[in-house]
Amino acid sequence: MIQEKYNIIGVMSGTSLDGIDLAHLNFKIINGKWDFQILESETIGYSQEWIDLLKNAVGFSESELIKLNKEYTLLLGNSISAFISKHQLKAIDAVCSHGHTILHQPKNGITLQIGNLPEIATICNQKVICDFRVQDVELGGQGAPLVPIGDRLLFSEADYCLNLGGFSNISFEENGNRIAFDISPVNTVLNFYANKLGFDYDDKGTISGTGNINSALLSELNELNFYQLPHPKSLGFEFVKEIVLPIIERYKISIEDKLATFTEHIAIQIGLALPNKKNKLLITGGGVYNDFLIRRIQYYLKETSLIIPEKKIIEFKEALIFGLLGVLKLRNEINTLSTVTGASRDHSSGKIFNLK
Repeated sequence: MIQEKYNIIGVMSGTSLDGIDLAHLNFKIINGKWDFQILESETIGYSQEWIDLLKNAVGFSESELIKLNKEYTLLLGNSISAFISKHQLKAIDAVCSHGHTILHQPKNGITLQIGNLPEIATICNQKVICDFRVQDVELGGQGAPLVPIGDRLLFSEADYCLNLGGFSNISFEENGNRIAFDISPVNTVLNFYANKLGFDYDDKGTISGTGNINSALLSELNELNFYQLPHPKSLGFEFVKEIVLPIIERYKISIEDKLATFTEHIAIQIGLALPNKKNKLLITGGGVYNDFLIRRIQYYLKETSLIIPEKKIIEFKEALIFGLLGVLKLRNEINTLSTVTGASRDHSSGKIFNLK
């Protein structure tokens, strides 16, 4: 008989480079619906050396990427092992890990998440389920976003689920199908300019709030081709490095004005992404703490009820949902939706590495 309770560790590293998110999770089925608990959880910050490596890896050679993948798999495995020891966790059914995205070019059939080598199971001494994106790209999909199946199964009370991380992405039901797509860069750009001022990030958006909007820059950003494309669609750091930052850098304006203008751009694109402006919008991810950004989003969604959940859900929702993706893989159930990614069919994605 297939089990209906799972003791899981979910692991996520996002493009905003704030660290490795680890969450001890319990899942169970109650009256045919998935229920969850986020128990012990923490974010292990990256050293400056690792931040620099992950930022620059998009330009690495194949041999450099192979070396980086091995080193990051060791880092990730050791971080998971330390988390298990620290919290004295027992009887773990599986570790479900996203890895860290380095390359994402689905149009070219390429997506690379490092940290998903088979050795990770031995390093952390656990069954590991990982590498969730590759199969979807092989099936003609975007390989992203993968979180919407979790939005459907765990957060159905919200009409829209918005994540504000390195990029913004949204998911919702439309004509019986789950629809999802990336909207725009968020912290990949905001943190870049906060770093130039000597800060890790723009705390509460206070720096952005002092700037002035440059209308010419705002118009140029809003007219980018990506925003005209139909979904499914997804973004990678290449989009920021090759397209967005070069546009912003052409404008000889203050960093405060760049931050204010890009924040307005984010809010406008989120406003445009919602088909119905009178529903409930659940917001998670680090961008929730950017009060200035949230105010600008509310400005463009005056009739929308913005829901900010408890801190653990804000910070560990992606680790939670990758935990669920792993559970669904264990059960051989669909965890990737073709209506979201554009793949040729729904499927159960991910690789399972058992202890030998």
